[in-house]
Amino acid sequence: MNIQQLDAHLTNQIAAGEVVERPSSVVKELVENSLDANANKIQLDVLQGGRELIRIRDNGDGIHPEDLPLALLPHATSKIKTLSDLEKVMSLGFRGEALASIAAIARVELTSCFRGESHGYHVSAADGDISAVKPQAHPVGTTVAIKDLFYNTPARRKFLKTIKTEFSHIETIMQRLALSHFATSFELIHDSKVIFNLPSAHQLAQKEKRLAQLLGKEFMQHALAIEFISAGMKLWGWIAEPIFNRSQADMQFFYINNRFVRDKLLNHALRQAYHDVMFNNRFPAFILYLEIDPSIVDVNVHPTKHEVRFRDTRLVHDFVFSGVHDALKSLKPAAATPVMIAPSPEPMHYATMPRHQPSMPFMVQEQMTAYKALHQPVEQVEVIQKEEKPQDHPLGNAIAQLHDIYILSQNQQGLVIVDMHAAHERILYEKLKLQHQQHQIALQHLLVPMGVELNREEMNAWHTLQNHLQALGIMTDAVGPESIVVRSVPILIKEATIPALIHDVLADAISDEETHRLEEQINHTLATMACHAALRAHHRLSLIEMDAILRKMEVTENSGQCNHGRPTWTQISMMELDKLFLRGR
Repeated sequence: MNIQQLDAHLTNQIAAGEVVERPSSVVKELVENSLDANANKIQLDVLQGGRELIRIRDNGDGIHPEDLPLALLPHATSKIKTLSDLEKVMSLGFRGEALASIAAIARVELTSCFRGESHGYHVSAADGDISAVKPQAHPVGTTVAIKDLFYNTPARRKFLKTIKTEFSHIETIMQRLALSHFATSFELIHDSKVIFNLPSAHQLAQKEKRLAQLLGKEFMQHALAIEFISAGMKLWGWIAEPIFNRSQADMQFFYINNRFVRDKLLNHALRQAYHDVMFNNRFPAFILYLEIDPSIVDVNVHPTKHEVRFRDTRLVHDFVFSGVHDALKSLKPAAATPVMIAPSPEPMHYATMPRHQPSMPFMVQEQMTAYKALHQPVEQVEVIQKEEKPQDHPLGNAIAQLHDIYILSQNQQGLVIVDMHAAHERILYEKLKLQHQQHQIALQHLLVPMGVELNREEMNAWHTLQNHLQALGIMTDAVGPESIVVRSVPILIKEATIPALIHDVLADAISDEETHRLEEQINHTLATMACHAALRAHHRLSLIEMDAILRKMEVTENSGQCNHGRPTWTQISMMELDKLFLRGR
């Protein structure tokens, strides 16, 4: 087949395939245009899941009558003037291909009144033809009507899903946009039925009301508002307590400068932040906003603009991780209002663990000292004074033990029920982590250095990471062009897993991802030790011992969940108890 230049109509349809995947793609492009035009009121009217009609009305700045025909041409935009503008993009749309691409596969009617004009103007496009501009009555703002989507490309229309499915995608797009532009009111209508009507929200209470409407009241009941500022960046929003988790990542919203993104780096930072407090097969819920200098983030790396690239990936990763991790650490009973920077952990009163002796294996020694700490004489436990009242402590004072499994405590709000094993497991785990950090990494020197064969890419990555590995306790040397030997490793790492660990760490480096595999293995070992050393069910405690556990929970990070993500305690209020027994009726 000879090379030939495609005609403009076919080229536009191919370009439309990159922009318009389904009706929701049209909605995204046009509503983003309305937001970029400073609209604070947007109405979307849809028929038949967007197949027959998508009409968007806004009260934005409008389009100048001379610009109306230009708006329908490829790569025509008012948002980018020079190449340097791409280095600091703040608008949602900027490529200038949306309306032209849509006009290639649908009938478009565009009516707009430019701010300051007495009336509006109308223009239409279909099959590559653009009509003449005509005056038409219209308030300040713009109305865009998209009719008969894919009418001239029946093959693509045939691949559309059911009306219900296509509309669900539209609703998702509107939800994402409404969650990032609180000052704008949104109305969504499908087949003459109002799906939602969200008034503008400026105050915190109004914003949280919108969140409850879109994400559900249960999310807001478990939501923690956070704000974290550092290194010229700001992270704010809401994260759900670990107890409110999902079977899939369907309630995760992350915005960079108000642009919704899906980014592997950010997802990894958030998974790491929730790592210690959630089951491995569950997903956290959050809605977070990252405000960052636009010159250090590239949003022009993918046609959908969902993916981004950061100039300093490590800085952004650590910033997001720290913001969320520190907020989760503050989720302990003592914190009425969670703070962003968690206080330094206090020494443990009733289970102080001495440094392990070099003559005894680390894991055995730690388990023994942890076990011994549980059986100290009562005199060594911090005694609760009798004159203290329940309201003196967030978790109150212990009053009984239920089936030698649960601690029952009375506080100012009512009844507190604590899972004895889960709570003690978290306390021991956090103490082991702190001890491990303070005493650095205990090493075991291999009697016979272990050889590990690498490929060329892995060897290049090893040269870069050698010092990092050494700082983590993995001492390695090159013994050939594509082979190394391991001379020592952290004592918490099983010798049989060393080769796989080395390959995994280097694979992370090759794929330009943060590597936390070594830390994850060490934390997994510490968690296992804490689980085995923690109080077991049917272990009877005195009231003093129970109170000691409650006091330590109040100052222990992440004490709301055990190491496996299960809740450690729950509160039953007096109102709930009164309702249970029909008191006051």
